[in-house]
Amino acid sequence: MREQNKAIHDVVVVGGGAAGLSAALVLSRARRRVAVVRGGAPRNAPATHMHGFLSRDGLPPGELLTIGAAEVAGYGGELLDDAVIGAEKNESTGEFTLHLAGGGRLTTRRVLVATGLRDVLPDLPGVRERWGADVLHCPYCHGYEVRDQPLGVLGGTEPGAVARAVHLALLLPQWSADVTFFPHAMELSEHDLARLAARGVRVVPGEVARLVIENGRLRGVEMVDGRAVPRGAMFVAPTFVPNDDVLTALGCATGPDGFVVTDARGRTSVAGVWAAGNVADPGAQVISAAGAGSAAAIAINGDLIEEESAVPAPVH
Repeated sequence: MREQNKAIHDVVVVGGGAAGLSAALVLSRARRRVAVVRGGAPRNAPATHMHGFLSRDGLPPGELLTIGAAEVAGYGGELLDDAVIGAEKNESTGEFTLHLAGGGRLTTRRVLVATGLRDVLPDLPGVRERWGADVLHCPYCHGYEVRDQPLGVLGGTEPGAVARAVHLALLLPQWSADVTFFPHAMELSEHDLARLAARGVRVVPGEVARLVIENGRLRGVEMVDGRAVPRGAMFVAPTFVPNDDVLTALGCATGPDGFVVTDARGRTSVAGVWAAGNVADPGAQVISAAGAGSAAAIAINGDLIEEESAVPAPVH
């Protein structure tokens, strides 16, 4: 490896979730100088358990991060409990400066952003209170735990909500024979209604007033007209908003969906900047976010090798 300025990191990973820690583990094992800035609460913090992660099914999300952080530190990776509040690229050197909330700064040759996203939930009483418990968003993550219960799907009003909510309602009959769709303020097409009927999903028209919470548990849905529909769990389709301030500050291009544009390995439109996990892919689960972090790390290491092995072309 070409000798580098030891004050400069090879890679700074912004975000200490599954994607960020997985990338840091690969890069630390490749003997790169790596720092992980892991400020911010993980998206799945309200959940008590995660599922679908081979060998770690049912593990509390926080425990996965504790294990992962210890593994990264064991290979010499730095873990900083701080947040990046500013970033710029020096176009003459290709290096990046990241400014930290605690007042420090990091200089690095490459940046991987793995800061995830935030879920914007319907503004109805009871939704936020029970989020991650019996108000859920992913049947693959939580459907088995509420199987065979009376389930509901809550519609919304934001752009794109109809397709997401209908998709949820079409999925759920695999876990329960009793699924009710509450369109709330959205309009369903005749085609959507026919598809829901084909899956045995009941539709309750009208506006929802609140979710009924009793003794710390969801009990049902109360409509504005006073009707009450008992339910054991509710699924909602949040609006996904990427935590992409660092990517925006560095000028990375975004697509029509508002998420950063990357190639299959996470490379963005800005040379030297990668993104992995939910900040780039809103549908990524924990295991796929970890895989994306690993793939990005290998691509970043390869990019560094290309830089380190560059020599002038032979003159003929």
